This record gives sequence, C-alpha cells and structure tokens, in this order.
Amino acid sequence: MRVDAFDFDLPEELIADRPVRPRDAARMLVVQPNAFDDRHVADLPDLLCAGDLLVFNDTKVIPARLRGKRGEASIEITLHRRIDAKSWMVFARPAKRLRTGQTILFGENLSAEVMSKGEGGEVELRFASPDRPLDDAFAAVGDMPLPPYIAKQRPIDDRDEDDYQTMFANRAGAVAAPTAGLHFTPALLDRLTAAGIRSAAVTLHVGAGTFLPVKADDTADHRMHSEWGRVPAETARAVAETRASGRRVIALGTTSMRLLESAVDDKGSVRAFEGETDIFITPGYRFRAVDLLMTNFHLPRSTLFMLVAAFSGLERMHAAYAHAIGEGYRFYSYGDASLLYPAST
Repeated sequence: MRVDAFDFDLPEELIADRPVRPRDAARMLVVQPNAFDDRHVADLPDLLCAGDLLVFNDTKVIPARLRGKRGEASIEITLHRRIDAKSWMVFARPAKRLRTGQTILFGENLSAEVMSKGEGGEVELRFASPDRPLDDAFAAVGDMPLPPYIAKQRPIDDRDEDDYQTMFANRAGAVAAPTAGLHFTPALLDRLTAAGIRSAAVTLHVGAGTFLPVKADDTADHRMHSEWGRVPAETARAVAETRASGRRVIALGTTSMRLLESAVDDKGSVRAFEGETDIFITPGYRFRAVDLLMTNFHLPRSTLFMLVAAFSGLERMHAAYAHAIGEGYRFYSYGDASLLYPAST
C-alpha cells in the first residue's frame, strides 16, 4: 500500500509532553465499527467482561541515551538492541564519521569500540566497563530515552524517570516505553481483578526503531527492525483458555499485540515463544490472537498507525483520529488512549 494513505494532519498543540495525573484519568476513545464513545481509562472495568484476559508488556525502559566523545568530536547514541552481554546495536549521531575500530568514551568508566556500521545511522558497539556491570554503567551516564517529539519540546527531567515507566515494568531491556501501559495504576488493576478480568504478561523489549519514520513510498519496501520478545507458557495457556471459553483477549498496547501475533502457530493457537520478531502488520493482515486492542494515538505514516488501521480498518481509523483531534484528545506517548474493536467482517 502507499504510505501516504496513512498520513493525517495533527495540530502541534495536541502533542502531549507530560502525562495526566493520576494516570488512569487519561481520556479513552472507544472505537467500535459503527460508534465512537468518549470515555476515560478509569472506565475500563465497565467496558470489559468477567473472564476477559488483559495481556500487558512487562519490559522496563533502561537509560538508553548516552553522550560521548570520539577525540574532540561529540557523539550521541541511543541503544537499540542488545546483541550479547557486551554488544549493542545503536543509533549514532553523527554516524557518518565513525569508522570500524574507533573508540567512543562515555565518561571515565565506560567506553565502546565501533564494530560495524549499517544503514540509517545504525552502528554495532562493543562496550567495556572495567569497574561495574554494564547495565550499572548505563544507569550512571545514560538518560531516559524520551521520544524525539517530546525531547525537542523540553529537557528530560526527574519526573520522566517515573512517568516514562509503566507499573508493570519488571524486565530491563527496552529503549522505549510500551505506552498503553503508562495509563495503569495499582488501583485500576485491582478494580479489573475484582470485576473478574484476568491479566497475563509478555515481554517485548521495544527498540528505538519504533520512532523511525517510514521512508519508503510503499509499505512493501519498508524493513522493520527486529526486537526480542518472550511469551511465557503460562500466558500462552491463559490465552488458549480464554479463547476456548468464548471470552476476549485484550492486548494492552501494540507491543503486546505484535508479540502475541508472532507467537501464533500454523493452527492459529498462541504458543510459548522466545526470540526475535520483526512482524510488520498492515491492512490485509488476518489477526488470530487478539480480540481488542488498547493503545495510544500514533504518529502519521508510522508502522503503529498502519497496525491500528489493519485492526480496525483504515477508513475507520482516519475517522477516529479526526474525531479525537476535534475533541482535543492528547496524542503520542504521554497522550490519551483508545480502545479499538476489530473491523466488522
């Protein structure tokens, strides 16, 4: 499909640079095939049914933005994907002058050697931290990797350390937050549990590639970056039991949805899964694992808007986003939410 089919105009003042508080006070647009309903995230227990299963992503964002020096030249990197205990794929700025074998210094106790270079500023680095574990070294010198559209509006501050982490965060490795989960509070989860709505975890370590624009003119020419994910056996069983009982599986965020769909076998069942996924979901994709999707409002021409268009219909999602813009919903990572029903068949 033409990428420009997924374009829309968004007033800049609707781009949220702070979340609302409390988190579940965010607005939520319920998008059904024939109706829109303006609600709030706190209404979620009234919108789901006993026996439904909510699947969340328990990844934890690491301080993935590092500033260093190569000689006198300044280099900024964003960790993208862990290769092994010492090596990461990163996005570097500027990357053009980096050469294989060069060393970048990040403070006094962390350095990295350039191992290889790819396209679009992607670089493989091998880190050395002689006096502490590598993750501790990142925590000492790194910043929270806020999305570019927030970072250019204001500096990162202490509030972001909490705001850009979900209550489910448990397994460190993401360089971007699974933002639908940012709306949840312990009180909301307690109300969902009391209403008979179950929950289960998956892990998808979201990479910085989620912020990259789609530069191709056609979706068939776009290459997704891979990300590491895991669907535990107990989560796969919970999905199977939910579907067998006639109840619904609700993906909390596009990351949970992409991972669940990656774990579907040839018979249409979700199985335990661990490994890399580069699934790219566009209109025409047949969903087999998820019945509802809760997600934020996404960038125009992005792979995430393509995913929601595949799930609820391109025309319907353009109408939903036009409604959201007209009603003053807040967009992107710190913005409001939507609860999406699949396109009518």
